Amino acid sequence: MIRALAVSLALSVAALAAQPVPADAHGPSRQKVTKSVEINAPADKVWKIVGNFQDMSWHPAVEKTEGTGGNEIGAKRTLTLKGGGQIHEALTKYDAAAHSYSYEITDVDVKVLPVKNYSSTLAVEGDASKSVLKWRGAFYRGYMNNDPPAELNDEAALKAVSAVYDGGLPAVKKAAEAGG
Repeated sequence: MIRALAVSLALSVAALAAQPVPADAHGPSRQKVTKSVEINAPADKVWKIVGNFQDMSWHPAVEKTEGTGGNEIGAKRTLTLKGGGQIHEALTKYDAAAHSYSYEITDVDVKVLPVKNYSSTLAVEGDASKSVLKWRGAFYRGYMNNDPPAELNDEAALKAVSAVYDGGLPAVKKAAEAGG
């Protein structure tokens, strides 16, 4: 009987040892950046600057915007950047009355912007004299596996997206607060 118990125990241990063990590693976490700027101009004036998905000429890093579909859901645009590189985007939500639109990057070289699965929203809130322009994005780093190189890690992605927002928001503020 003891021998049967020992054999049974040995078989049970062997069966447990053969079970797959989940890996301890994990992939990247979704990163988020939210930036905003207060503007001494009416929300409608700010929206006139940023509200056309087909025109991102307000951003100092953008040399040219080309697109199709206007401000309809599914519209496409290609941003050609000063110094080279392109970003291809698609409009996913558009609400002119709420002064808001959302879009996603459909294609970008990680050397241009080190992110994957990027989605973003631009929104203007305010009244007839003051407004706040908020730009928020969510994305993964440019290298989706573990142990990313420094230029494609979470920190690089956060830094790059923050730089895009930090370049665009003050430019809109300056344009909106200018006379006229």
